[in-house]
Amino acid sequence: MARFWLHVIYPSSFVALAGKDPLDAPVWHEVPCSNDYEEEVFLECKPKRCGRAVMDNLVSRDDAEHLLRLAKRGLSHGGSNGGASILDLHSGALSMGDKFVNIFKIAETDDSLFTEEDFRIYRRVKDQIRQAVADKFDVPVDKLHLTKPTFFSRMDTKKAQTKHDEYWHVHVDKETYGSFHYTSLLYLTTYKNDFQGGRFVFADKDYNRTVEPRVGRVSFFTSGSENPHFVERLREGVRYAITVSFTCDPAKAIADPKIK
Repeated sequence: MARFWLHVIYPSSFVALAGKDPLDAPVWHEVPCSNDYEEEVFLECKPKRCGRAVMDNLVSRDDAEHLLRLAKRGLSHGGSNGGASILDLHSGALSMGDKFVNIFKIAETDDSLFTEEDFRIYRRVKDQIRQAVADKFDVPVDKLHLTKPTFFSRMDTKKAQTKHDEYWHVHVDKETYGSFHYTSLLYLTTYKNDFQGGRFVFADKDYNRTVEPRVGRVSFFTSGSENPHFVERLREGVRYAITVSFTCDPAKAIADPKIK
């Protein structure tokens, strides 16, 4: 996956947009939209206002913990040489050393790897996040399409071996992936309990605004250059999350995953 980094100096000071403790109510931080969407034709769907939201009560803890077990099962069959590994249930891509293999080829010889319940919960959680994004950004939910890459990630403290392992560089999702209009993350482990470092950081001009992961927390935001961001480098432990990506372009849509 291509990755473009922004070589811009941002403030060294950090403020918490959402701390590790449970949120009493959703957090919303509005920012001015960039010019990234001006030439696009998706009038009903493209961002009319831009910002970031964080919610703690959207996805149940049971569903988040089920997806964590699914991620661990899948990633136990692979893992990158560096500190960042992915599992993509749509394409089947699984990090393995310095390349990717197809997890569904492995599943052919391991009937217990995935279950229909795994995929049912995955689809339910995706639909809950999609509806929340549509509601917050006033987008018709049927105009909001899942797009690639949508994947589980595992980050640990192994030394980076390739640029793909260097998740701590500032980047913009719309520049990196092209099709993204809205990005969301579901966290499957908790900051300070399961890992140190690893906060999600919006690199604003005045402050670095942080989201501290906790199990079941969802954050989502418009994917343009109004929201440059990075993940703080892990110091210890292992961090699991799911990136769920949405586009306004039906030509860039992907189907829900299923057992092959």
